[in-house]
Amino acid sequence: MAVVLRAIDPGTGPLCMKIVIAPDKFKGSLDAAGVASAIARGIREVIPAAEIDECPIADGGEGTVAALVSATSGRFVTERVVGPLPEMKVDARFGILGDGKTAVIEMAAASGLALLKLEDRNPLNTTTYGTGQLLLAAANRGVDHIILGIGGSATIDAGIGCAQACGLPVVLQEGEPVAPTGPLCGRDLPAIVLIKHARGSAVERCRITVACDVSNPLYGPNGAAPVFGPQKGASPQVVEHLDRDLRRLAELLGKTREAQTPGAGAAGGLGFAMLAFFNASLRSGVDIVIEATGITERLRDADLCITGEGRLDRQSLSGKAPIGIARLCKRLNVPCIAFVGSVGEGADAAFAEGIISYHSINDGSLSVEESMQRAPQLLSSAASKLLRQGTLF
Repeated sequence: MAVVLRAIDPGTGPLCMKIVIAPDKFKGSLDAAGVASAIARGIREVIPAAEIDECPIADGGEGTVAALVSATSGRFVTERVVGPLPEMKVDARFGILGDGKTAVIEMAAASGLALLKLEDRNPLNTTTYGTGQLLLAAANRGVDHIILGIGGSATIDAGIGCAQACGLPVVLQEGEPVAPTGPLCGRDLPAIVLIKHARGSAVERCRITVACDVSNPLYGPNGAAPVFGPQKGASPQVVEHLDRDLRRLAELLGKTREAQTPGAGAAGGLGFAMLAFFNASLRSGVDIVIEATGITERLRDADLCITGEGRLDRQSLSGKAPIGIARLCKRLNVPCIAFVGSVGEGADAAFAEGIISYHSINDGSLSVEESMQRAPQLLSSAASKLLRQGTLF
């Protein structure tokens, strides 16, 4: 059934309307803010007086910091921290949102797999220490809420490096607390006998919300080591040892309930550490972004919402941001359309979720590389063309 935009008058031309633009990134081509800006330019060609609200979004993974900072008029902070290897230093960026009280961190910026050469990937040697440094840096800037995205990690250390960097007392078999320097790695798991909460730590006073869209427990057949270890450079023998070490740690610390919580195995067990030592909550990344951007209120009086992502297919229904936006629009009775770089199998399932139509910016005449290079122009053109039609199918 056709949906006619009520703000388009075929007799007198387009009238003022409110459009919320809430896309995710087009990976490898444009970040979410760039996508929103390109769509906005196309809209203004047709409806110069339109009220346009650009609200870039993300799903809690790569691009979340940039999207939330842009959507809330926040700012970026860069810290020099330990990388995924203890001897490695990286410049990692996180965000302070427009409210000044919320920080958003992607652990991959400090402890990510993409920071390592292929030959350096080995979860016995990697650490979440740098992620802990980012948490501490955010807390020391006076925020009271930290959003932590934990995708793309190079680690399977159960978050012990992160705990160490945040000042939590970590005790080894010898009985002495670990020094705050000398980052702990995956190979140190067998030596840990105790991890305590850090009273008085700046991080302790912050509420931490973890963006997590996997349901894996810490250990077992579907745990962090068997499922994610091979892609992080773990041999079958290393996978077996790490899984055993993760189980031992959880049992020794009396944290088996947290270890079996869905999501505890995310980021090599950083999800477990957030639950066990930081009293964090694990939530869907899309839900966190929807809350942080205030997009529910921004949509209430909208005539149209435009979302999008690089590829729409069956996987989009598994926690991807545009589908989260479509479901929200469906609840609020706001028409929602999507612009995408390409369309794959299962894309039509998006109709049941609230997408009334989707439109590829590539009509098939361009290669993938050309489409990615010309994404800003193609998005602007697609938006202006669709609005001139006035009817969305």
